[in-house]
Amino acid sequence: MTEPRWFSQPYPPEGASAAEGIRNQLGRPELDLLTMLVRESAQNSWDARVEPSSAPVDYRIDIWTVGPAHTAVWRELLLDGAPKRAENFPLRDTLRRGSVRVLAVSDRGTRGLGGPTRADNAVGPERDFVSFIRNIGEPRDTPLGGGTYGFGKGIFYLLSRSGSVLVHSRCRTAAGEFQTRLIGCTLWRSYVAAEQDGDRRYTGRHWWGDTSGEVVEPLVGEEAESVARRLGIEAFGPDETGTTIVVIDPHLDELDPSDAADYLAETITWHLWPKMISTDGEPPAMRFAVTCDGVSHPVPDPRETRPLNLFVAAHEALTGATGKDLHCLRPMRHLGRLGVVKRIMPPLEPTRASLMLDIDGLVHHVCLMRPAELVVTYYPGPKPPSANQGYAGVFRADASMDEIYAKAEPPTHDAWHPQSLERPESTFVQTTFRRIDESLEDLLSLGGIARTGSSSVALGAASSLFSGLVGGAWGIGGATAYSKPGSTAPRARKSEDKSHTSSVRSAHGGHAGSQSTGAAGDDVASDRLGDTGAPGQPPRRPRVQYVGDPYYEGRQDSDVLVQEFRLPVPGPQQILIDLAVTLPGSGGRETDPPIGAMMPTLIGWEDDQGRLYDSDGCVVEGGGSVWRALVRPAPDTMTEIGVKVEAVKAP
Repeated sequence: MTEPRWFSQPYPPEGASAAEGIRNQLGRPELDLLTMLVRESAQNSWDARVEPSSAPVDYRIDIWTVGPAHTAVWRELLLDGAPKRAENFPLRDTLRRGSVRVLAVSDRGTRGLGGPTRADNAVGPERDFVSFIRNIGEPRDTPLGGGTYGFGKGIFYLLSRSGSVLVHSRCRTAAGEFQTRLIGCTLWRSYVAAEQDGDRRYTGRHWWGDTSGEVVEPLVGEEAESVARRLGIEAFGPDETGTTIVVIDPHLDELDPSDAADYLAETITWHLWPKMISTDGEPPAMRFAVTCDGVSHPVPDPRETRPLNLFVAAHEALTGATGKDLHCLRPMRHLGRLGVVKRIMPPLEPTRASLMLDIDGLVHHVCLMRPAELVVTYYPGPKPPSANQGYAGVFRADASMDEIYAKAEPPTHDAWHPQSLERPESTFVQTTFRRIDESLEDLLSLGGIARTGSSSVALGAASSLFSGLVGGAWGIGGATAYSKPGSTAPRARKSEDKSHTSSVRSAHGGHAGSQSTGAAGDDVASDRLGDTGAPGQPPRRPRVQYVGDPYYEGRQDSDVLVQEFRLPVPGPQQILIDLAVTLPGSGGRETDPPIGAMMPTLIGWEDDQGRLYDSDGCVVEGGGSVWRALVRPAPDTMTEIGVKVEAVKAP
């Protein structure tokens, strides 16, 4: 059996690339290392998918610890033939510890690293192994693939504190047989070593494997599988192909391993959500999983995760009737297709993953992607006029333009730089941003008109004119309890029984500014109620007591306005909604919309058990429980909520 050893590459007479130069080819990306790992490795997995096949690609990240009981095996296997000085080969210090943390990125349903294992023999189209293990900067050979030049693999070495990885792969040979391969690689820095014949320069590139021939070769077949088992690397199934890359001692950006796993799971969703959604009845193109020490850390579903559900809706718009084709007119070229949606939505609670993309409390971005549907970046558009309005877009480049957009990307594939292109290609990319900006301006332009004589301000303008009332708030106060027609006149009550009109701006994704009239809570007379009050006192009349401020809440694929309230007087009572649009300037109330305009609508009444009653005027029991009025606001308006309560006479 072959005993694997390290081989350190000396500088040949004709010269070679130093390890530092290779490590620096990714530049200084704005994204952190864990985010870059997700983007680059998933892109490699997608480009390596088995075709033709309808099966999804399985992609997973596993973090675990090699404990003291197994580090001896790692030292035995991974230090043989290694350079003696730790500054030239820091894996020595890593393996001297009592335990070693590792991070493995795996894919299945991919073709594995096949083809020749020597770069000088890789003359055909099958050269995945030498492209990943040997060569640097090879042009892409996958039509409409996510990658361009092979610099992205450098992220694995940058993530490792020792610059060291193990690569375990299973592929098919030219004869159609399965073959397992295992090789180790280190990319650190160039150095000079003192040897018997004098000093010798080394590139800082090292390979671990079978050193019996001219060049170090991977372990193959049963030998590869046996050593992988000893190292604790998961074996392949009988008919599986794919690759596992084990990053030794990864940088986790000061996160503990469990938090790093959560961050990786969320990062996967932000950057790979197009591969997680089903389209045209087809299953998702990729499946994702993250574990830490054997414990699963679920990857969020983009359809259920704010604000990514908005980008999913924009993707559906892109492929549907509301999608828009973008063109460059001079020279004429179809650039791609754009879908945009806007919604009422509460301010986003930013996370580490969203902040890495400069998406904080306000969503006003367009996701850029090439035909491979891998996220390039989130392009920020103009901010909406308020914090409770948001929009999301998706632009997908046309297949005929893929090569041009690919050339505009840096090695990290996270931007489109028109300045890096010559004309007319630079014109196409510049025009893309111009057309997106024009579409967003149309989206945010004020529309709708008020009725003649009611106000000179367009209904659509309410969002911006009211945005300064209460900055950042979702709504102040409750809604008014109105008198029953023909009832006794309202009388003032103590402050705890007061309730007042709540005007909550709902600018189709807009900020919820508010105003209140301060009106006293009204009581409604009743002939007979369950609570007749104290002896000698008149019967208590029903009233509405509001609980807190109105707020927005996500419900399925939209956000609704919620007002909580109590009916403190016991007995059967009928509750009704009174909804209106408040017009800025005049203070008037619109209850009869202009032709074509929308009005807020009641979704229903929800009790403290979560049961929904979807009819207005339903009869409920008063008492101390909290009810919720659920209202669908009208786009681009200021919604005023009023809750009425009427006594129900006993038969």
